[in-house]
Amino acid sequence: MSSTSQKHKDFVAEPMGEKSVMALAGIGEVLGKRLEEKGFDKAYVVLGQFLVLRKDEELFREWLKDTCGANIKQQGDCYSCLREWCDSFL
Repeated sequence: MSSTSQKHKDFVAEPMGEKSVMALAGIGEVLGKRLEEKGFDKAYVVLGQFLVLRKDEELFREWLKDTCGANIKQQGDCYSCLREWCDSFL
């Protein structure tokens, strides 16, 4: 299994609060702006979509690709980040 980024570790270490969508692992400025343009401006809004998709990895990855053009690594990083956050806080 690949190691997690510092961004991932920072995100899953505490409650989400009002964090920007760009605080999510795998989501940088370019993807963050694309998500914001579609109404996903906060990490908790992306979490909502993640939960609507029942935490299903394949569905979430596909949604992220279709919504903002995330590549395979970005999809995986974001999915893992949200999954681990949910395991810790839900």
